[in-house]
Amino acid sequence: MSFVVEVQPIQSDVKNQSIGIDLGMKTLAVMSNGEKAEIPIYKKLDRKARKLQRKLARQLKDSQRRNVTRIKIAKLHNPIADTRKDFMHKVSTKIVKQNQVIILEDLKVSEMLNNRKLSRAISQQEWREFRTLCEAKSEKFGREFQVISRWEPTSQVCADCGFKWGKTDLSIRSLLCMSCGTEQDRDENGVKIIEKVGMGNRHDSKRVQRVCQTSNG
Repeated sequence: MSFVVEVQPIQSDVKNQSIGIDLGMKTLAVMSNGEKAEIPIYKKLDRKARKLQRKLARQLKDSQRRNVTRIKIAKLHNPIADTRKDFMHKVSTKIVKQNQVIILEDLKVSEMLNNRKLSRAISQQEWREFRTLCEAKSEKFGREFQVISRWEPTSQVCADCGFKWGKTDLSIRSLLCMSCGTEQDRDENGVKIIEKVGMGNRHDSKRVQRVCQTSNG
């Protein structure tokens, strides 16, 4: 049997017209309105789980002790997963309820996981799950959900004047624009660019960028 049900979007007042969101590893989401969604701390449980996983790797397959260790690991992962899921639901609901347009940057997570130094931290963030929640709730509340191309130079352009300073090392967290003299936090600057591109201001930024480069020359 199959049913077709028409669901009307839930209407609610919004505080902001749009919001850009940049997903990170230390902070789950940096938002263009200045807010940050800090990741819940569960290092103690994670440390215990990793210790048991090393123990599991040394134990004989199909042994009773290995089975006991496997159950202990599963019990440790349950509260971690529940905490992360609850956190993501609360953050995504708040974002969607308060903003008419939600804009994220497309991330190629599968390629990023090839970095062995960052793969564990990236997989724990569950960026795909967060994006799915925001997209589904946007439809439910009648919001507009957008994803900009990952090739946009969000970390290479000044959000205030549009001047392009080029690629910088990830270790550099603060940048001084050589055009307007504004000191920009890397994450906060990037998320402002995400919002501008998502709202269709890309051409304006490029126009300002050309003016700045000409005046500096």
